[in-house]
Amino acid sequence: MSAKTGTNRVTFDIERCKSCGLCVEACPRKLIELDTGSMNSKGLHPARIVDQSRCIACALCAIMCPDTAITVEKNV
Repeated sequence: MSAKTGTNRVTFDIERCKSCGLCVEACPRKLIELDTGSMNSKGLHPARIVDQSRCIACALCAIMCPDTAITVEKNV
């Protein structure tokens, strides 16, 4: 029996993101940044993941997000 192996996926609800940066600080692999190249409807720079393939799906980013704007899926 083998364990399911797939890709971990982190998605951000950019409209809920208020650019607080808590997820950026929480990521142990430093894979999250504030996207200065885009803005949400509130004029804020939402968070984004820079390398989805290196994500370990620890979900620390989602735990730290005060606006529940982050979804973490393991082995999708």
